[in-house]
Amino acid sequence: MLDGFDEKARQVLTGNDRGGYTVPTAGLYPYQWNWDSAFAALGFSTFNTGRAWREIETLFSGQWTDGMVPHILFHKPNRGYFPGPEIWGGDGPIPSSGISQPPVITSFARQIYEKNPEFGWAKLIQLYPKMLAWHRWFMNWRLDQGAVCATHPWETGRDNAPDWDVAMSRIAPQEVGHYVRRDIEHVAPEMRPHKEDYDRYIWLIQLGNRLQWDQAKLLEQNPFRVADPTMTFICLRAARDILKTGQEFNLDVEGLEADIEQLEGGAESLWNDSLGCYDSRTVPGNFNGVCSSASFLCWYAGINDDRQLPQFRRVINKVQYPVASFDPESEQFDALRYWRGPTWAFMNYLISSGLQEFGLNEAKYVKKSTQSLIGRSGFFEYFSPVSGAAAGGGSFAWTAAVWLAWAEESEEDK
Repeated sequence: MLDGFDEKARQVLTGNDRGGYTVPTAGLYPYQWNWDSAFAALGFSTFNTGRAWREIETLFSGQWTDGMVPHILFHKPNRGYFPGPEIWGGDGPIPSSGISQPPVITSFARQIYEKNPEFGWAKLIQLYPKMLAWHRWFMNWRLDQGAVCATHPWETGRDNAPDWDVAMSRIAPQEVGHYVRRDIEHVAPEMRPHKEDYDRYIWLIQLGNRLQWDQAKLLEQNPFRVADPTMTFICLRAARDILKTGQEFNLDVEGLEADIEQLEGGAESLWNDSLGCYDSRTVPGNFNGVCSSASFLCWYAGINDDRQLPQFRRVINKVQYPVASFDPESEQFDALRYWRGPTWAFMNYLISSGLQEFGLNEAKYVKKSTQSLIGRSGFFEYFSPVSGAAAGGGSFAWTAAVWLAWAEESEEDK
């Protein structure tokens, strides 16, 4: 470990702490984001267990009555971000967006509990009904052939990934109106999605707002529905962790084993044999032909699939700093534009964790190369997998959290 980096990472987290919730980074993302918050909790758990649980509790305080946990909670007004709560029109106990994100926090709650059961068992039991309700919301409203679908690119957390190009091209974003993007005031435009993408993002939000985020109506009228490896694999992992907790504490586990079996079938429905990768697919429609870092979350989901290893090894060996978020041999690869090529420390953490659980040697390689990258370039949002150049926002919470989680593992190994 680099001298002083652990303390710098802790300073990033505490600097982004807003009193019970953590912003990803000041300016660019001034609210509480769902899966960012999960990593913040993981990072806090390495030095402040109570603060870690408070992060999780604060996120679930915004849960809707139907079980959905929003992807953004707008705790305090901030004119520096667009689109804000007035555009979303969310209907939760806290002003929020109208979509969700992959339930990483469900699995991290289990992970944090296992590190300190004496402190965490009561917290975990208290949160259990909320985690179960969220799981059932996904099962009720987001499945296609057992795979979990996204109804907005932002719901996956991989905003402008090539997976969405086909579905997005079907949207004619008419009458979106004038708006001012705030993201490109903080980050260079060449690192962010194009305007034509953003128009469609806003159009989908306006549609949801008009329909008052009625899931049945959205199922009928929303033209964007894509079965996604990210959502499917992380929901599958979360379901396994919910079941484990429920069985340990004799809580309600009705239907969970059947749900896990259904999600496993959904994961298999995403296997694109001609690509040799887990792939997204439009609904209804065909595979999108995209081999991404999300394809390699299968191990994190508990699926030890030898079929995925050849493409995984090819992709990680094509760049100096794996794992590229998109196939580096594709003509569409862009090393610095958000989810069209850059490597993300938090995705690498999930991939490495899954590989490690199955005893695969690539786990250590992904971990060490990512640690080297952070040590070289700092706690940035993401990085070029080719040059290692830092990109996106600085002083980023989930990158600091990953550093701390791996540093804690190293201490335990010693």
